[in-house]
Parts: sequence; C-alpha cells; structure tokens
Amino acid sequence: MKKLGLLVRLEAKAGKEKSVEEFITSALPLANEEAGTITWYAFRIDASTFGIFDTFSDEEGREAHLGGKIAKALMENAPELLAAAPKIEKIDILAAK
Repeated sequence: MKKLGLLVRLEAKAGKEKSVEEFITSALPLANEEAGTITWYAFRIDASTFGIFDTFSDEEGREAHLGGKIAKALMENAPELLAAAPKIEKIDILAAK
C-alpha cells in the first residue's frame, strides 16, 4: 500500500526548460528499477516549473530512492539546469484510489 511519498518541485533556468523536461522524463527507466518505488510521475506545472511525485510503502523504500541514481543525477545536474535548489518534500499519503 502507498503510505509515503515525495513531492519534488524543479524550477528550470531560463532557456533550460527543454533540458529539464528531457532530464526528468529520461529518469523513468531508473525509477522502474527501484523495487521500493511504487509509483513515479514526472510532470510540468507551467513553462519553467516541473515536478516529480513518487510513492512508497515504507520509509526504507523512500530513503533508498533519495539515495539512488535519480537523486544523484538530479543533484549533479541541478547547478546547470535549475534556477534554485530542488524543493524536496516528504509527504504522508492519507487516502488514495
């Protein structure tokens, strides 16, 4: 059951919007490799704001994701692609369908 999540907001630098979109969509195969990641979504909020939402059944899965390949690549590429540091929020899922 999905009990825990992460909500990540990413603000692209001017002119880097397409690169951010390509970066986050290319992370899907990595998310598929993570046994503890139940669902993973990459989305756009507006022209320069993007997000990632993922769910986990337990804290171990969430922590594994935070220490995994996607997070590492995000932090390595953030200075080039993002206008500000990624905003990463741990959330508790109260209800889901």
